[in-house]
Amino acid sequence: MLNPLPPALTIVPPNRPLVGRVCPPGSKSITNRALLLAALANGTSRLTGALKSKDTTLMAAALRQMGVTVEEPGATSFTVTSTGRLRAPAGPLFLGNAGTATRFLAAAVATVDGEVIVDGDDEMRVRPIGPLVTALQSLGIDATSPTGCPPVTIRGKGSFGSGRVEIDGGLSSQYVSALLMAAPLGDGPITVALTGSDIGARGYVDLTLAAMRSFGATVQQLDAGTWLVQPTGYQAADLLVEPDASAATYLWGAQALTGGKIDLGVAADAFTQPDALAQAVIAQFPNMPAVIDGSQMQDAVPTLAVVAAFNNTPVRFVGIANLRVKETDRIRAVANELNRILPGLATEEGDDLLVASDTNLASRSQPARIVTYHDHRIAMSFALAGLKLSGITILDPACTGKTYPEYWDMLAGLGVELQPKA
Repeated sequence: MLNPLPPALTIVPPNRPLVGRVCPPGSKSITNRALLLAALANGTSRLTGALKSKDTTLMAAALRQMGVTVEEPGATSFTVTSTGRLRAPAGPLFLGNAGTATRFLAAAVATVDGEVIVDGDDEMRVRPIGPLVTALQSLGIDATSPTGCPPVTIRGKGSFGSGRVEIDGGLSSQYVSALLMAAPLGDGPITVALTGSDIGARGYVDLTLAAMRSFGATVQQLDAGTWLVQPTGYQAADLLVEPDASAATYLWGAQALTGGKIDLGVAADAFTQPDALAQAVIAQFPNMPAVIDGSQMQDAVPTLAVVAAFNNTPVRFVGIANLRVKETDRIRAVANELNRILPGLATEEGDDLLVASDTNLASRSQPARIVTYHDHRIAMSFALAGLKLSGITILDPACTGKTYPEYWDMLAGLGVELQPKA
């Protein structure tokens, strides 16, 4: 409906409940895990219900550079054929600002016999990867990252080593998942252990373990922060990817803000992704809790914060320090843009975010041009504000292609008017 997307879009409040059926795209988290594991598996794997977006396209392209055959027989399917081993690419792997793919591949390419450079765009080059590089080095892997951020250079010897590797997962659970997924290609058993009790979004590690087992890995959880991985390698498998829970949060938010009813075709409790926890919180609108711990549903926090702006009472978001090292500093970005709508609506207090809430917001706000910071989640969450407020314009709406290319078409399909702006 909107192709190509204009430089900006103004959302016209529908002034009615949004009602309809929307099928969210496939999970980005599961699709990227499945693509990598299929590439590390011997044989042909078929992935259905998968996400086709900028992030997964970059992952697939990187795998093709390393000798893996990745075909796309349908709009939501991949067929991946591999010998179970990655080959050294002719040039650097460019992964844009795809943090998941960058971190997963930084570990996986250690199994290559040869040099691999994992790199990204300017935004990716300021996102930390140092703890993962240090962990790789402890396994005897030649890995360097002079800035503690990409680019990362790995000089592999065809194996992931063996023994024990410790990792601080407090900054990102992706470090832990990266090590776990590469571990079955070790010379012997590998123990992956957390150095502390904190881990960003532990539920994503559970996603990783489930995906690994689908492709034949043997993993034993020794305690809350220690896993023993056997050197089984992987075998090809067929996998159905569930819908994306992070994408579903926008639909749950739209339903709550308009008093509508949107059928996603899947119940909230059927999701295995951590962000599905947001549904129970959104369902309490306009009486959301005074304090929301976002540590285990990090990508849902921008959605929750925008919805909270219309809550009956203020909401404090805690446990969200990791949001400062996402595609942008999401704590600051959300605060900035809420205050652009109405000064004083949001406050940063350390790494907490306090949303003041205003039940009369719709009548008090001024038109606002929302800066998205090249961040898909800022664009999609603040579009929800436009369902209640007149004059909300989203700059760079195309950035939603990172994970939800059909986002604007979805809103239009629900009857929301979108006005192109220069």
